[in-house]
Amino acid sequence: MTALTKYQRIEASGLWRATPEDQRREVIVSIGDATLMISDLRDRALTHWSLPALVRVNPGDWPAIYHPDGDPGETLELTEDESEMVAAIEKLRQAIERRRPKPGRLRTVMMAASLASVLAVGVFWLPGAMIDHALSVVPEVKRQQIGQRLLADIERVAGPACNAAGSRPALDRLARRLTGDGLRLNVVQTSVFDAAMLPGNLMVLSSSLFEDYEEPDVAAGHIIAERLRAREIDPLERLLSESGMFSSLRLLTTGRLPDEVLKAYAETLLTRPAIDLSGEVLLNGFHEAGVKSTPYAYALDVSGEATLPLIEADPFPGQAPSPVLSDSDWIRLQGICEG
Repeated sequence: MTALTKYQRIEASGLWRATPEDQRREVIVSIGDATLMISDLRDRALTHWSLPALVRVNPGDWPAIYHPDGDPGETLELTEDESEMVAAIEKLRQAIERRRPKPGRLRTVMMAASLASVLAVGVFWLPGAMIDHALSVVPEVKRQQIGQRLLADIERVAGPACNAAGSRPALDRLARRLTGDGLRLNVVQTSVFDAAMLPGNLMVLSSSLFEDYEEPDVAAGHIIAERLRAREIDPLERLLSESGMFSSLRLLTTGRLPDEVLKAYAETLLTRPAIDLSGEVLLNGFHEAGVKSTPYAYALDVSGEATLPLIEADPFPGQAPSPVLSDSDWIRLQGICEG
């Protein structure tokens, strides 16, 4: 670095000593390229101090005392009469300090950037990754246990499951007719909701689906629609997403979800709006299950205006390939909560 040109002609007298044991001697001080030159009165150079390594011992006091960084024994004293030289030295030292690399500042910036990256990972990536991992490793038996615990909490809110005589075999036959994959249906006496899919291939249904309609196709339609929603969003994924990252962590580390998490989820599960399904998805589901869509459409909207596509494009406008239930099973389910 080259010192500021206007200071290169400044000279001052001062007192210098090489070691604490030496006598102070009068010297001439001048500024060179990045150095403070100290010469005797005959203009013979005694030493050169690097300006970047110059330290002032007593800022603001007089005489101003300097020494090379790391060698406090060698000193230079400048009296207040040499204030112009002192001002020049101080200005050059400040300019050098501003240009000096700031590793601490760089470390701070890097640490802040690293922390921001970690937080971003924690906020945006980690919860989803943890849920995905939980979904891939939680066995079916554990899903069923979670579903049964949720069902118990739903019964606490909505009332006990309905189990009239002969209803369980009828429910099982209805599930096999519509899915054939081990779906277990449960009915509670409430009209707050229609159907809710739980982890472990469990579904809870409102008794109104059996008590308020003359044909089983309406209940079948709600079962089909809820199964389609479960295909789009895994019921366990929905539970973990709404319960927070720590629920996924607890499930992965302990194999259980906290009771308070399941109770809170059960209370909201029955009252939140159902996930919307497109008419095409619904019609494909009804066609796959061999069930008419028109009864379900009119159950959603008595006028049929809002569900017109399900009526006009009913895959079985006349008669379905086979009845949803036998008359005797349907009669049993209509009285499922009377036992």
